[in-house]
Amino acid sequence: MSAAPGNLRRRLRQTLTIARRDFTATVFTPIFLLFLFAPVIMGSFGAIGGLGAATVSAGSADKERLVVIAPPAEAAAIVAADRELRALFGADARPPALDVRAPAGDIAAQARAALNAPGIDVSAVISGPLAAPQILYGRSRRPAYYLAALAEQAIRLDRTGAQPLSRPTLTRATRDAPSLGGRNASAFFAVFGIFFLTLFLSGQVVGTMAEERNNKVIEVLAAAVPLESVFLGKLLGMFGVAVLFVGFWGIVVSQVGALLPAGANVAELTPAVGFGAFALLFAAYFTTAYLLLGSVFLGIGAQASTMREIQMLSLPITILQVGMFALASAAASKPGTWIATAAEVFPLSSPFAMAGRAANSPALWPHLVALGWQILWVAIFIAVGARLFRRGVLQSGSPAGAWKRLFGRKPRTAARETY
Repeated sequence: MSAAPGNLRRRLRQTLTIARRDFTATVFTPIFLLFLFAPVIMGSFGAIGGLGAATVSAGSADKERLVVIAPPAEAAAIVAADRELRALFGADARPPALDVRAPAGDIAAQARAALNAPGIDVSAVISGPLAAPQILYGRSRRPAYYLAALAEQAIRLDRTGAQPLSRPTLTRATRDAPSLGGRNASAFFAVFGIFFLTLFLSGQVVGTMAEERNNKVIEVLAAAVPLESVFLGKLLGMFGVAVLFVGFWGIVVSQVGALLPAGANVAELTPAVGFGAFALLFAAYFTTAYLLLGSVFLGIGAQASTMREIQMLSLPITILQVGMFALASAAASKPGTWIATAAEVFPLSSPFAMAGRAANSPALWPHLVALGWQILWVAIFIAVGARLFRRGVLQSGSPAGAWKRLFGRKPRTAARETY
């Protein structure tokens, strides 16, 4: 009776020893500093590209115009109507600036010439009387619709003497519960957050055993420690590296909140379970997502013996992660549907989908079931990976021999001939 707890404690000590060894060997190296500050490098390149794109976009937006061809009396009404309508748009969605021109000769020819004028981008041109305006537009209909609304509003202002017909009272009120759009946005951010972290961090698990296989270290470990403990220890060691990475950047990003403008409002992003429970569930699902994908990648990477084979495995691994992200994103946008249920049940997408469910639904008991389900599959993946490695690579000496030994036919023994 006492032998089983003793074996369990011994395996736990062995697992933690391997985890501590891999964690120390990974963190206390100069390469880890480069990995730790990789987001700064990536962000710098992204900022440079975004700055260039914003500069090009701003330069083209400054040259975009809406042309109004009207006599001074009608032009004044259109300008007044534009002032009122433009206030309804945000700073990033406002229509192009108006370019008011007086009629000269053939108005139809003048309008077509204005639309094709070099040096500026004219989105649409309005001409003729306000009661029956003629509007020319280029690629998009939206500027034409805006000019049509502008003509209607100008007529209204002209007939009422620019006096408002109603005097509204605007009162800002807060919602008692998160909005549907806010919950969906929270769900998507949760799915994307876990996907980004696992995509950035779990891929390094693939190559953890290649060097030790080449140095024959894994054979020594396998002789002294059960392979399941070796696999779990390495997975926990790499997870410790991931936690250190997330903790460092979590502290850095948390200070960015002090730089947000005073008017910034994140109340609409309130998850259904509340911020406290959501933070705990997000951390739990990041853990299970990393362990699930890491255990699969560790089992696959254990079959590779060279860096070339590891590089060849990177593409299908990335495709798998993107596929799980797509499935969980669809589930987050359509809670309660069959695709949401499928994403929550399938082991590799379950952490992503359940994190999105935490933002959409206030129920907590499904998360306890989901976490137990995901941990069960972590154990299954580790056991299968260790079995493949033990029966294949250690006994045959090569990954090709592993698959041949596992799935190939056994050779027939030749019958002894009698004479």
